[in-house]
Amino acid sequence: VISMSWKNITLTQEETIAIVTLNRPKVLNALNTETLNELYKVFTQLDGDTGIRVIIITGSGKAFIAGADISEMNTYTPDEARAFSQLGHKTMDAIQNTGKPVIAAVNGFTLGGGLELALACDIIIASENAVLGLPEVNLGLIQGFGGTQRLPRLVGKARAKELIFTGEALKAPRAYEIGLVNKVVPQEDLLPEVEKMAQVISRKGPVALTLAKSGIDSGYDLPLSDGCNKEIVAFVESFSSQDREEGIKAFLEKRKPVFTGK
Repeated sequence: VISMSWKNITLTQEETIAIVTLNRPKVLNALNTETLNELYKVFTQLDGDTGIRVIIITGSGKAFIAGADISEMNTYTPDEARAFSQLGHKTMDAIQNTGKPVIAAVNGFTLGGGLELALACDIIIASENAVLGLPEVNLGLIQGFGGTQRLPRLVGKARAKELIFTGEALKAPRAYEIGLVNKVVPQEDLLPEVEKMAQVISRKGPVALTLAKSGIDSGYDLPLSDGCNKEIVAFVESFSSQDREEGIKAFLEKRKPVFTGK
């Protein structure tokens, strides 16, 4: 297990799985400028690490992330607000655009910037005590880290408008009903369940996973025919990989494949 610490983040590695833990429990892991910068650096580093196949992100203590750091935002001028929002978007993009699957393990408060961060992940698994919402309107603000864009793409425009306009926070079972989270598990099972899924994914062909993730994300807003053309290009690319040779050979030899990510 490799373990590295930043000021607000802990990074551990278990075999080919990296676990990124937000570690500001006293402020419920609220996202300030420093934390966003650290997250950006961590995800950029993990993206280039060929030894990592899957990334899990979670929060320490009683919350995933309660939101952006209000005490820091309190004094912002409009120009400072722009810089903060741009940094938030840069960080969420780094999470979404990493070539590896990212699973958010959300517990307790997952609000505002915390939910926006989860929305940038590929899969969200919630504990039964998770509460998810975008309450920015209660502060006279709107979302600054992608919430108005990613939430409608996940749950549909009408549901996203309802959640954003009312600022209502949903309990985990309701979040599951509307397709906001993939799965709800007992609180004590959250990390074991997420790690189990991460292990399943980590055994698949890394080249194929990267191509599949990119295909889904880049094709989502395109006309179907354009998205399908992208898929053809990616299919051909997967065919020229060593992983594909190993995968098919292992299948024919009735053994488990040993993928190298090449």
